[in-house]
Amino acid sequence: MSSFGTLFKVTTFGESHCRSVGCIVDGVPPGLELTEDDIQPQLTRRRPGQSKLSTPRNEKDRVHIQSGTEKGKTLGTPIGMLVANEDHRPHDYSETDLYPRPSHADFTYLSKYGTKSASGGGRSSARETIGRVAAGAVAEKFLQKANNIEIVAFVSQVGSVKMNRSPQDPKFLELLNTITRDQVDAAGPIRCPDETVADLMVKEVENHRDSKDSIGGVVTCVIRNVPVGLGEPVFDKLEAQLAHAMLSLPATKGFEFGSGFDGVEIPGSKHNDMFYYDEETGRLRTKTNNSGGIQGGISNGEHIFFNVAFKSVATISKEQPTATYDGKKGVLAARGRHDPNVTPRAIPIVEAMAALVLADNLLIQKSREAARQIVSN
Repeated sequence: MSSFGTLFKVTTFGESHCRSVGCIVDGVPPGLELTEDDIQPQLTRRRPGQSKLSTPRNEKDRVHIQSGTEKGKTLGTPIGMLVANEDHRPHDYSETDLYPRPSHADFTYLSKYGTKSASGGGRSSARETIGRVAAGAVAEKFLQKANNIEIVAFVSQVGSVKMNRSPQDPKFLELLNTITRDQVDAAGPIRCPDETVADLMVKEVENHRDSKDSIGGVVTCVIRNVPVGLGEPVFDKLEAQLAHAMLSLPATKGFEFGSGFDGVEIPGSKHNDMFYYDEETGRLRTKTNNSGGIQGGISNGEHIFFNVAFKSVATISKEQPTATYDGKKGVLAARGRHDPNVTPRAIPIVEAMAALVLADNLLIQKSREAARQIVSN
């Protein structure tokens, strides 16, 4: 479906080569200061054509608020946002009338619906994520106002080149404590804050791009200043909702939370996050954070962090032996403009989905606390 969330809910619309894409956001509290200037920075961070490592498609991606605000403040009514598709080239996809692109959604969409978008990936295109990023920017404005929540994502792996991201390493934990979006953007086109591997990552992408191929990677995200108590056990645990959000993104193939798969090699006596009383904050905290900020599906007040794996881009211009829709052998060399690696542009998208999950859960928890207060009185 095209809607996500319970109380803070977003519905996205549009295809990769239609007139426009966008979203409708419902559940935003009234009185929140909000203009296009609050939303545009994140859309600019995800827009194509930012470097030689991304698609040359030239889109301004300027957002226009259509409803739900007046005099720079939200009304509490649905917020409609629209971004025009300006540099669309449907003719680049004439081959997909004959061939389903390998590892793309052409075949599955046609099988499911009996029809598909004739150009680009339609709803499966990364162009759809514009609506998510716009909605996520609204969610972030609310989260900052409510609890000064900070969300920062960065590239931690491209192909086989990766930086250290072990929660057992104090340097990585310090990075999670201090990393900012400005630092991520200043780290170069690959957006990896580790200088020792960033240049190697760039070369990895360039090598695959120059050979008309693509390569995958990993985005790491940290969420700071999260209050204790967010998350809805048992089926809507906070990490389960984050996994749902991240794996709904195009090209995702894996989600790893906290210590992740490496945690299976650590005995419980070393993996357990021991509690202590923090005099400065006046609450219990944990000395380590292998849990990734969530225990029992509920936030414990520590930093939440996770990794999202993005596969190599499916649409490449290298010739690939495949078959037509009617089963005839053939060779496909796709045209169009596509990223050789999606991770640098995926960063604001990951941040947006994290913000949507947190905003929804914060509203749910506030309603629970209000109900509990009524009963207590």
